[in-house]
Amino acid sequence: MASFVDRVVLHVSGGSGGHGCVSVHREKFKPLGGPDGGNGGNGGDVILRVDHQTTTLLDYHHAPHRHASNGGPGMGDWRGGKNGETLILPVPDGTVVKTKDGTVLADLVGEGAEYVAAAGGIGGLGNAALSSQKRRAPGFALLGIEGEASDIVLELKSIADIALVGFPSAGKSSLIAAMSAARPKIADYPFTTLVPNLGVVQAGDVRFTIADVPGLIEGASEGRGLGHHFLRHVERCAALVHVLDCGTLESDRDPLSDLAVIEAELEKYAVDMSYAGQDGEVVPLNHRPRLVALNKVDLPDGKDMADFVRPELESRGYQVFEVSATSHEGLRQLGFAMAGIVKAARDAVAAAPPKVQPAVLRPRAVNESGFRIRREEKGLEPLFRVIGEKPERWVKQTDFTNEEAIGYLADRLAKLGVETELFKQGAKPGDTVVIGEDDGVVFDWEPTMMAGAELLASPRGTDVRFADLGDRPTRGQKREEQQERKDAKAAARAELEAERKAGIWTESVSSRRVAKPLKESGLDAGDEF
Repeated sequence: MASFVDRVVLHVSGGSGGHGCVSVHREKFKPLGGPDGGNGGNGGDVILRVDHQTTTLLDYHHAPHRHASNGGPGMGDWRGGKNGETLILPVPDGTVVKTKDGTVLADLVGEGAEYVAAAGGIGGLGNAALSSQKRRAPGFALLGIEGEASDIVLELKSIADIALVGFPSAGKSSLIAAMSAARPKIADYPFTTLVPNLGVVQAGDVRFTIADVPGLIEGASEGRGLGHHFLRHVERCAALVHVLDCGTLESDRDPLSDLAVIEAELEKYAVDMSYAGQDGEVVPLNHRPRLVALNKVDLPDGKDMADFVRPELESRGYQVFEVSATSHEGLRQLGFAMAGIVKAARDAVAAAPPKVQPAVLRPRAVNESGFRIRREEKGLEPLFRVIGEKPERWVKQTDFTNEEAIGYLADRLAKLGVETELFKQGAKPGDTVVIGEDDGVVFDWEPTMMAGAELLASPRGTDVRFADLGDRPTRGQKREEQQERKDAKAAARAELEAERKAGIWTESVSSRRVAKPLKESGLDAGDEF
């Protein structure tokens, strides 16, 4: 079973926001005290945080799916839902966050460095927050939005100052064990080191870290061996140390040929240029300062080989050290040489002026509407796709089982200017309109639906514009019908007035009550007083 993992694909998703609540306040003598539905809680975020106690990505290899908790729904009596808890994922120092296509999202270096891998969704508003002077008692609430979901790649690049590179069994692990308190696995067979090892070395007043990379062999750039796979762990190093085996028993190998092979593999390795270090630049591995450690000089053949190849290496410009991990010969001089390179690199970074990215202000354009409409064709029929952050979010917040909520969405889109833009694009009633991309909401456009729903008196949770009334009359037709009713009433009044003047009366109870006292007095109904 693997105990060290330095690259994983992590599936993260933020918590979904809670739905808003639809509620009406009721108490004694106040059966309808107004809306009191609370807002839903926000979903939790997924955050990557550097933790020095974490040294591997093994946990995410076994459990690659991570989800933050959801927000709670709103409740009556103006009670809001509980916010979802943030999910903190500890990662080792030096973790690089990328997309699957290799785009760098974050380079987490330093204790406490954070990156929000997936933001939680926002909670929906309750009907209390949606009430206004024109819409005093909304019968709907907004839904919570789902949290962000993404697949990210985590790559661990160890934080080391010096990297030891060389063939398998060259003695790299033995050098780290002799120079530091690290205790890597050491054995007399090749490819003993299966994972990078780190060790801390103190040379004078300089403390630095050295990394042991699994052995490189010829053809590593084509996938042979393990060393090329782990070279990402030395990308942050200030210098490289070539550990050459002077006591090898293989007849076809010698320190000079080994050095040529390793240099060729370093030349083929492509350093990740998509991110930069503190100095803002990334230097290829073969262009960094390099030292040469001729190892195993405690052996008789090893000492002779070191004396033979040292002049040639020095003539090439290398600083050469004869060392032995067994007898500790030359380790002190090698340690101080490493410390000198590390100190020079650190002083250069400290002396360099900090590169501050200028603040870029991108004010919103005056004529920017916040959305755009793209005309398409589907089945030889026109299709209009509305794309924008606000319209797409509003659609996700709408409860399409509630007529009043749909009418509220129509009012918001009309206020944003979607109806006007559709007219400009040549849309006609009945055309297909889609809000969003592939998974957008499809509906048939009816311009008459874009009226102010807050001005319509209808029961809570309903919208009279959705009533099945057949073809709804236009405003002009309504005015004509109203005028016809007025004309009919005026004609009826005129007819009654004419009948009255002609002496045609309709007997009623009130007329009988008036006729009786007249009869007793001896007067007729037509007599004048």
